[in-house]
Amino acid sequence: MPYTAEHKQRTREKIVAAARLLFNERGFVDVSIDDVMAEAGLTRGGFYNHFSNKEDLLLASVEAYEQCNPADAWDGVELDYAAEANELAQQMIRAYLSNEHLRDVAGHCPLVALPADASRAGPAVRDAYRRLLEKMIYVFAEADGVDEDTALALTALCIGAMLIGRTTTDTRFSERMLSAARGTGTQLLESCATTPRPRRRLPKDNRARPRRPASRLESQD
Repeated sequence: MPYTAEHKQRTREKIVAAARLLFNERGFVDVSIDDVMAEAGLTRGGFYNHFSNKEDLLLASVEAYEQCNPADAWDGVELDYAAEANELAQQMIRAYLSNEHLRDVAGHCPLVALPADASRAGPAVRDAYRRLLEKMIYVFAEADGVDEDTALALTALCIGAMLIGRTTTDTRFSERMLSAARGTGTQLLESCATTPRPRRRLPKDNRARPRRPASRLESQD
């Protein structure tokens, strides 16, 4: 008897979840298809019923992050995509640069966990990576007084601080860096809100086109 479509979807999701965990912990290159299927509790033969190759799986793992809210698993951290724009921007700063995000290696955002892997991947993976990046830019760009350059700077602050923080074994140093970045990001958002400025747009050829997070759209349906 053939498997149902629901069973196939659940199996695919299980493989993607296992891949995200292993890619975050060890990187794309050092994880094999056998590793992923073993982590998922499945045999290698079933892999090709869902993915054509390992890069196809990398694409799925990046796309899956667009549809989830990792802060749901972080105690005391709120990230509500239905929140008012200014509050959501502040939540993004606090959540992304939280110690909980730092400690949750398996739940690290691909923007900090997989930048080198994405840069060496094909166009589909790089496009998915950019879409994820644009969603963060969008969150900041919607806040009062935040022009696109400032949204880009806040995004770079979040990703850069977390990326550096996760590379050192000195926990106190990492947490201090995240705290400093949180403070700077919060102050910048507050300054923009109290000192409105004209929205400065990037040149058309280099302009990021942030998209509304899927979860936020769904909350308005």
